[in-house]
Order: sequence, then structure tokens, then C-alpha cells
Amino acid sequence: MIHSRSLLTCSLLLFFSAAQAQHFSLSRLFYPNLTLKADYAVPSSMNGTQDYGVTRTGFLGIIPIHSEVQLGYSLRKKFDLRAVHTVMLAQYNQIQPTVDGKNSPENGYKTLSLGVIRLQASIKDRLWVYGGGLGMTETNETFFSPQPFFWGGAARMHILGLRTQILYGSVLAYNQKLRFVPVFGVNKGLGRHWRVSALLPFMANANYKATKWFNVDLLAGLSGYSGGFQIQMPEEKMLRRENYRQIKTGISANAHLFTAINVSLEAGVSTFRQIKTFNSARENLTSYTPATTPYIGASVRYITSRSKLSSKFTRRMGLGQSGINW
Repeated sequence: MIHSRSLLTCSLLLFFSAAQAQHFSLSRLFYPNLTLKADYAVPSSMNGTQDYGVTRTGFLGIIPIHSEVQLGYSLRKKFDLRAVHTVMLAQYNQIQPTVDGKNSPENGYKTLSLGVIRLQASIKDRLWVYGGGLGMTETNETFFSPQPFFWGGAARMHILGLRTQILYGSVLAYNQKLRFVPVFGVNKGLGRHWRVSALLPFMANANYKATKWFNVDLLAGLSGYSGGFQIQMPEEKMLRRENYRQIKTGISANAHLFTAINVSLEAGVSTFRQIKTFNSARENLTSYTPATTPYIGASVRYITSRSKLSSKFTRRMGLGQSGINW
């Protein structure tokens, strides 16, 4: 039995699946879009005698499934206007760690998840974001021993002006163990070309919009994975688990081409890395700190359709750059 799951998948899916540290944008939730992504961390020294590397590939699909505007009348004889927007998320990741150029564990991991995000804005309650989802992880060699995980959370957003928003909330996630994660986010436009965004404690980003079709991101983010594998001993099979985490800092260049395609190239370094292996009783067996190493990444996002109303809304409210960034 081999199972894995991204340490951030459960929580960051709630906030537009920015797990790979690229710029997140609320505008992405208003257009059907599909993103293919890949990144590669150059192998570096793990314990003085072995090198450790990681390759990650996958896709993320965002599909709006429901939008409506409702007019209500309360018992206090007050009117309230409420807008609701719901989207579905689908994500698949393939994670392949290597030790001295060899697969470790031998077959790698895969993760599949589905989730729903609901945005609710009203005159009385402002803007709320709710989300929930579940998924499974599995070894590459079988589909018959899936390991489940789930997540759910909510955040309150305050719009402080046409170019400034903050949000705060919490996420409850089960990923080998139950976790409660408070989150705080900010999205702030600075001048005509700069925008600063952060989703703490997971990522921070500064975006420079050079032209309508080209922009650059300076970014930093926390990411990693958590996986398990079995060792076949002469007497019995021994269950082992492995946790990997890192902080990535880098720069990405994003080009919006042919109306519907966004291409992004990213490069930087992975640092503050840690690998821990423990048994089924969660007793620590080994702990390593791989050296800082360069990484490269790329993504291609296809926007299947655009809505003029959504484009105008996100542009006026300053929620993003009309879906250009991924």
C-alpha cells in the first residue's frame, strides 16, 4: 500500500489551489478553465551520501456551476440583495520523489480530489467564501487501496476599496490526522502596474503587469507532500510514511496568448526543506534536511469561455487581472 497527498491540497483548494506558489486570482473562479502544470526540483544532497529530487505534474480544472442574484425581505422590513456564485474544482497530481536518480518509493504517488467553492455576497453580510471537498491518494501500481482525505472551511472577505481586499477564516482538514488552520489574505493594488497578494501562512506574491498580455510574479510559498509505502521484510510487511516540506521562492513570467491561453514559466530555489520518515505508530525513524536546490516549473492554462459581465465585475472590483494570472 502506497498513499500520498499534498500537505496543502486540502486547505489551498479552498483558495484557488495555489499550492505551487504561483499568483492566485479571484477572477479565475468566474471562467471555466483548465491548467496543466509541472515542476522539477534539481536533486541535491540529502544526507551527505545521497541526492534527493522531486518531480510533480498534474492538472486543475475550475468549472462554474451556478450563479444567481436574489432579492430578499427580512422580518425587520429591510431589503437585502444577495449574489451567489458556485464553482466545482477537480485536481490530479502525480508526485515522483527520487534518491540518487532512482524512484523512491519505487512507484511514486497519485492524488485525485473534487471540491466545491461558493461565494456569497450581500448588502447585509458582505462577502463570504465557503468550500469543501474530498479526495483519495493511491500508489501508481494499483487502484484497489485508496486512502481518503477531506477538507472544509470558510472565509470572510472585506472590500476596502476598488483595489483592496482582505479575508480571514479557517480550514479544517483531515490528512493522516485532523488539522485546524487559520488563514489570512490580502490583495492590494499599488499604482497602475503592481499588485501584492498574500494567503498566510501559505504564500505571498508581488505581480507586475507590464502589458495587457504579459506580467511577472515575484513569489514565495510553502508546499510539500505526505506519502506512505510498505517495505517487504522476510517476516512481514512494514508500513512507513514520509513527509516532505519546502519553502519555494522564485520568479515567474506569464504570457496571455490567443485570447484563451495563458503560458507561465517559473524558476527559483527550494529551501528550508525537511524529509521525515515514521512508522504506523507515528514514531520518527529518520529525519533529513536536503540542501537548498534550484527548481523550474511550467504551466499552460486554457480558458474555455469568457463572460463580459464577469470580466467587467472582476476588473471594477479589483479582484484580479481578469484571469490572466494563474
